[in-house]
Amino acid sequence: MKADILLGLQWGDEGKGKIVDVLAADYDIVARFQGGPNAGHTLEFDGRKHVLRSIPSGVFANGSTKVNIIGNGVVLDPVLFAEEARALENEGIDLHSLLRISKKAHLILPTDRLLDAAGEKAKGASKIGTTGKGIGPTYTDKVSRHGLRVGDTLTADFETRYHRARQRHIDMLEAAGAGLPDNFGEMEAKWLDAINYLDSFELVDSEHLVNKALDEGKSMLCEGAQGTMLDVDFGSYPYVTSSNTIAAGACTGLGLAPRRIGRVYGIFKAYCTRVGSGPFPTELFDETGAEIRRIGHEYGAVTGRERRCGWLDMVALRYAVMINGVTDLIMMKSDVLDGFDTIKVCTAYRLPDGSTTEDFPYSLGDNAEGKGDIEPIYESFPGWKQNLCEVRNEDDLPAEFKNYLAFIEKAAGVHVTILSVGPDRTQTIIRH
Repeated sequence: MKADILLGLQWGDEGKGKIVDVLAADYDIVARFQGGPNAGHTLEFDGRKHVLRSIPSGVFANGSTKVNIIGNGVVLDPVLFAEEARALENEGIDLHSLLRISKKAHLILPTDRLLDAAGEKAKGASKIGTTGKGIGPTYTDKVSRHGLRVGDTLTADFETRYHRARQRHIDMLEAAGAGLPDNFGEMEAKWLDAINYLDSFELVDSEHLVNKALDEGKSMLCEGAQGTMLDVDFGSYPYVTSSNTIAAGACTGLGLAPRRIGRVYGIFKAYCTRVGSGPFPTELFDETGAEIRRIGHEYGAVTGRERRCGWLDMVALRYAVMINGVTDLIMMKSDVLDGFDTIKVCTAYRLPDGSTTEDFPYSLGDNAEGKGDIEPIYESFPGWKQNLCEVRNEDDLPAEFKNYLAFIEKAAGVHVTILSVGPDRTQTIIRH
């Protein structure tokens, strides 16, 4: 059996949580493979909204009895995890029977969050725009071999390991001219209490678990966080996240060999959004951008920050399809563009030297805000001017929308197999 991957193709916030929820019924296992609580996956059904930050989105699948795994590539904040998990258990979800946590996942320490804030402050106008959740410092510790892992909580000398890691961070904070806040003792006590709660779950060698499950013929969906354009290697560096958000990240983040990978579902919005700093070629600074934000409720699920909005960028989308080996495209929030007379798509970039390209360049520029050094070249399409929220059958889609869809498929070279026309799990059209 092969594992399928579902991931974002833009700058995150594409709607991965909803689609995992829709697809999960067909899988035995749903596994998160990277990222941390900076990524909020939103699911809406039965008139309620749920935001999952660390826990896989398969926990809601049809009164689920599916196995959900937090993989080794994830970084985990025990406090935020405990808040999220307890809230789910209060809603009647038997999370202890559903969830497995990799012993090799790295822990976010209270001091990691302080280092994150100090690092952003030091960058000044060049700040990345992180969520301040300590993600970057935790991955930095992982790479520099100073990290603390979930499995360490089971060792007899965990307290010694923790204090060693904490002191190292304190030294770094002092060197940066920062220090511990007055309430640090309270923060630490809360963190240690959350560690005890974390240890009440089944902590596993997840690489063995997933490979044995595939050998036994079980099906698995690998759930990515953020988006391809935030990948630390292939995104709009340096304004990126700290992990590999692309399909290859599922191999390293779960312990899967490349031959184990089957379908790759790539999710994108009918337009583009971005949260935080970094160049964004198709960003709209006018009333059209504000209208897309208003209609699409484009505010961060975790941070509440306004998302920057712009037209669909086919240069970036083609690049993401290539990097990930996407086999199936999924288009989200088509309904947000229902009322526009004209819809634009960026088909090429004009570079600073005046030349044009349809290939994603080495850099979009070092400007933290706005378009950077790239000028988008647009193709315009007539809007469909019809409410898509009530459409459930592909045959009922307006001709203008079908033309827009056909253009995207031809430009990307991949079929759009799922359309989302609203936030609820029922507002989904499966295409064959």
